[in-house]
Amino acid sequence: MEECVADSVVAGRFEGRVALVTGGSRGIGLAIARRIVAEGGRVVVTGRSADTLAGAVAELGVDRALGIAGKADDAEHRAQVVARTIDHFGRLDHLVNNAGINPAWGPLTQLDVGVARKILEVNVIAALEWTREAVAAAGAPAAHGLRSIVNMASVAGTASGPNIAFYGVSKAALINLTIQLADELAPTTRVNALAPAVVKTRLARALYEGREEEAAAAYPLRRLGVPDDVAGPAAFLLSDDAAWVTGQTLLVDGGASVRTAL
Repeated sequence: MEECVADSVVAGRFEGRVALVTGGSRGIGLAIARRIVAEGGRVVVTGRSADTLAGAVAELGVDRALGIAGKADDAEHRAQVVARTIDHFGRLDHLVNNAGINPAWGPLTQLDVGVARKILEVNVIAALEWTREAVAAAGAPAAHGLRSIVNMASVAGTASGPNIAFYGVSKAALINLTIQLADELAPTTRVNALAPAVVKTRLARALYEGREEEAAAAYPLRRLGVPDDVAGPAAFLLSDDAAWVTGQTLLVDGGASVRTAL
């Protein structure tokens, strides 16, 4: 897998560009940040743990990355991150709304409404607010304008998902938010989404741990995803290679969506 990923890196594709990746201290977010740096860019990564962020920045390179700890649904944190991005790097070209949570497990009829509100705050409202902050700041005289946004949705937002139903509801809302923002922010900023199936991260562990072979059997490609499987498509959608692509949600699902139950 590592060899294939290395072969697919497009040298210099993000040269001179700066990206902000929320939830970028581990998993998919870190893989995306790693890919942007490998292709010549610089990144600002956020996360809740300062220690985990410090490790991510050390890996990415202190001259190429800045980590800022905080909660995605904290308005003060969002404003601080975007302001420091502009102050530190002088520009903001790309935004990846990757931060997300799924603290609920079970049917909708048993869902705690307070938990549902929290899921919407982090997975949907925060993505909108990060976007508003980034668009406003990137238009500052010292910057060059926000070029593209990638929202991290999920296949759970496109179909029924037993036991993670409200997470799917939030991701369906994020997919529609992507469509609306793509229309409103055109032609200067492109907005797209990725919808991964099960990727081997801490967030998805409950969906495969102890039964990975069984879970992978549902995929035509016969394996679960890894963070680098999502980082490549994210880099494509962020980059000028996708200059005529906006308002789209790309399924990154190992082929699972091609199967229809009969």
